[in-house]
Amino acid sequence: MIFVGSVDDIPLGEAVRVEAAQVDAGVPIAVFNVDGELFAIDDTCTHQDASLADGWVEGCAVECPLHAACFDLRTGMPSGPPAKLPVRTHEVVVDDGFVYLRVSAPVEDAPAEVAA
Repeated sequence: MIFVGSVDDIPLGEAVRVEAAQVDAGVPIAVFNVDGELFAIDDTCTHQDASLADGWVEGCAVECPLHAACFDLRTGMPSGPPAKLPVRTHEVVVDDGFVYLRVSAPVEDAPAEVAA
């Protein structure tokens, strides 16, 4: 698991960016705090390269700051154009007030029935 930091480091309604080098996942990951529940997704919008951690959070969705593509933080699915592809989601584990990530396999490494 990847250490992110303290739960207190992620304010309500905000996100922190975990750089790709820290997670060895090829892309950075954003961890969002939605009413005390933490969600993690790839931090790069699938429509065009933009940091989703810099986007606007409303409920369990984040809006990309570049072209307003919205993604569900629970599933990674876009709610409509301009994004057509989902972002990967990752498991967040909180242990004794500290946040950790269990990074999902890259899509190209996923079984064919999952990637399709």
